[in-house]
Formats: sequence, structure tokens, C-alpha cells
Amino acid sequence: MQVVLATSNPGKAREARAILEASGFEIQTVPMWLGEVETGSTYLENARLKALAALRMIGRAVLAEDAGIEVDALHGLPGPRSGRFAGESATSAQNNAKLLELLDGAPPERRTARYRITAVLLLPSGAEYIGEGRLEGHLLDAPRGDAGFGYDPLFVPEGQDRTVAEMRSDEKNVMSHRAQALRTLLEEAKEAGLA
Repeated sequence: MQVVLATSNPGKAREARAILEASGFEIQTVPMWLGEVETGSTYLENARLKALAALRMIGRAVLAEDAGIEVDALHGLPGPRSGRFAGESATSAQNNAKLLELLDGAPPERRTARYRITAVLLLPSGAEYIGEGRLEGHLLDAPRGDAGFGYDPLFVPEGQDRTVAEMRSDEKNVMSHRAQALRTLLEEAKEAGLA
């Protein structure tokens, strides 16, 4: 099955492609500007809005997602606004800096966090398949590693001693929230006879 990834984030596209192509899906990325469609208050709402906008543009099966990091000491922030935490045009470095500033002085036991994601596969027929994932961990007080993207240089998954940015992509793709969500979505699609 051919699926178009509705994302302009090269890191997300790279990870999703590696996970999905290993399962027999043919993945295409099409440069698209979806506009300001992430107006929802949840990951699911935002993923649906992106998928619908992309489907209207191209008329083919699309996969969209929304993901974020939730920090317990910040009562779940930044959540669905993770990519724009430090402002609408913020870079990952700026988002990480703002997060570290807000956590300044917080002891390790207050730095617990999780990555969360909802992925939506939307077909031209209107059929929808959903996958969700989460990865528990904690945040460091300074970035480490140069792989990955987003908050990866700060995030250490539970049971690990390295940040996600210090892991190889194949290691990350085994445990990541994105991998969990896409595998769940793939199982639903396979049960429906799509793959």
C-alpha cells in the first residue's frame, strides 16, 4: 500500500519511513504546506486535522501524526504545543532552552517526563486507523548527543543511561513512542486487509 507522509519534519519522516517500509508499506513524502491546521487541543485532534488537510490536497492515503513531550513538574507541558513551546518559529534548541529554564533547580525526581504520540492513517474512502504510543523517561539538566531531533538530547528513556540523541536510529526505532504508534496502526491496517 502506498502512503504519503503528511509532515514537513525531516526527522519524523526519516523515522516513520524506516518503521513503515520494514512492514511492506511504500512511503512517499510530498513537500506540502498544510498551513496552520494544528489548532486542536489533543494529539489526536491535531493528527486528524493534518491528515484531513493533506488528503484534501492529494486525494490519496495519508499518514499524519502529532507528538510531544509531557513533563510532570510542568503539569504535562509542553504537550501538543511541544514544537512551538518557545514560540511559533522556535527551533529545537530554543524549545530545549526554554524547557531547561523552566526546570532550573528541579531535582532529578521531579524531572520525569514522557513522549506521547497519536498517528492517523486516513484513506480517501474516509476509513481511519489510529495508533498511539508513549515512552517514559526523565530529563537531564543539559543536552547530550547529536542524533535525533526535538527534545531527544534531553530525554533519557526509562531503563537507559543514554539520551535518545545518543542512540543509533535502529535502537531508537525499537522502543520509541513513534514506533509503538505506527506498529499499532499497522496491525489495524493489516486486520482490515490493507497490507
